Amino acid sequence: MNNPEVTQMALAILRKGENFQWYVIAFLALVVYVYFNEISQKNWKGIAAGLALYSVHWFYEILNALIQHFSGHALWTVPTGTALLLLVGVGIELSFMFSIAGLTMSKLLPADPQMKILGINNRLLFAIGNAAFFSFIEIFLAQTPAFAWVYPWWGAFPVFVTVYIPFFLAAFYCYDWKPKTQITFISVVAALDILMLVVFAGFLGWI
Repeated sequence: MNNPEVTQMALAILRKGENFQWYVIAFLALVVYVYFNEISQKNWKGIAAGLALYSVHWFYEILNALIQHFSGHALWTVPTGTALLLLVGVGIELSFMFSIAGLTMSKLLPADPQMKILGINNRLLFAIGNAAFFSFIEIFLAQTPAFAWVYPWWGAFPVFVTVYIPFFLAAFYCYDWKPKTQITFISVVAALDILMLVVFAGFLGWI
């Protein structure tokens, strides 16, 4: 599919209910279970990691949608295959996955935040490793009709460096911050996300 085609396909299903599937409810139940299970175990650090990544994820998705509005094409799109396209580059299934990705991957972190592996701080190394893993998955997705890298210069390496490394740095460093700092970071990014959605999607209808 060419660039104009995937863009128009995505815009045609943007926040439309025609493709809704009941499995979305099951996915929502899974996310709720995961977080309430962590709350019952008082895993506040893991929850902070999850919410940090998710808030940063939404910030990037909003920026991608704004790029589409101003340039005519987003960097990535979801032209088909989703039960509900939330923004031009993210379906509800991907959003649910990212909502627990930081929490899930934080369980791999060593207990000592200062420990080095191969001379590299383990938080940084695990952020890079997870970013590489997710970038490889995106290579597969980009070969399917359900996900598209729109520009020829946008692909696995730019995604790895500019998207996934920041995602996991936010998650894994937030994991170790003091609770007040965790709450401040997550609240500020989430509030910015909500403000941008209200303005750019609600009032202006740009995204």
